[in-house]
Amino acid sequence: MNKAASLILLIAGIALAIFGLMAMDSFSSSVSRFFTGSPTDKSVWMLIGGVVLIAVSGFGFLRTSH
Repeated sequence: MNKAASLILLIAGIALAIFGLMAMDSFSSSVSRFFTGSPTDKSVWMLIGGVVLIAVSGFGFLRTSH
């Protein structure tokens, strides 16, 4: 993976994680947390996706090119 692709994945991962955090603070997530004890699935999956993209981009930056 080249550095440009890693940078794009890093930016997308950070954006997805931020949207996931904002979704956890939303009204619908608060209602879901009140009744079920956990936030909405959408916010959890956005956070997981953001963390995965950040990790993949980190491996892309650390990998040496041949």
